[in-house]
Amino acid sequence: MKHLKIGDKAPDFNTEDQDGNAIKLADFKGSKVILYFYPKDNTPGCTTQACNLTDNYDMLLKNEYKVLGVSADSAKSHQKFRDKYNLPFPLLMDEDKKIIQDYGVWGEKKFMGKIYDGIHRMTFVIDGNGMIEDIIEKVKTKEHTAQIIK
Repeated sequence: MKHLKIGDKAPDFNTEDQDGNAIKLADFKGSKVILYFYPKDNTPGCTTQACNLTDNYDMLLKNEYKVLGVSADSAKSHQKFRDKYNLPFPLLMDEDKKIIQDYGVWGEKKFMGKIYDGIHRMTFVIDGNGMIEDIIEKVKTKEHTAQIIK
C-alpha cells in the first residue's frame, strides 16, 4: 500500500462522476478539496459518513471546501446512493481502482475474522495548490465533518 504524507503533492486523477461529468483534481485548483474514500455505496458506515458530510455541507462550503467521494462502485450504484440520501456532492467513478491505488487506500482488511483486500476508509484534505494538507486515517463516520474542521 502506497503511503502518502501531509505535504505531498496529491496524485491527479481524471475520471467521471455518477452522471458522467468529467472530473479532474486539476479542476479544483485554488479550492480546498475533501477527497474521501469509502468502501461501498448504501452500506451502514458509508451511509452514515455521507450523511454526516451532507448534514454539514453548508458549513463545509462556508469554509470553502469542495467534497468528492470515491469508491469502486458503478455509476448506477453511485446514482442510487446519491439520490436516496440527497447527497449534494459528486461521487467519483473508480471501478478500475486507479485513484484508490494512487492514494494508497487499497489493502488488506479484517472483518469478523476474515482477511480480504478492500478500500480503507480514509480522507485526504487537499489545499488549493494540490498539496495534501491533512490525512484522516481513522474516520469516525458520525463525526467526520468535525474531524475535517478541527
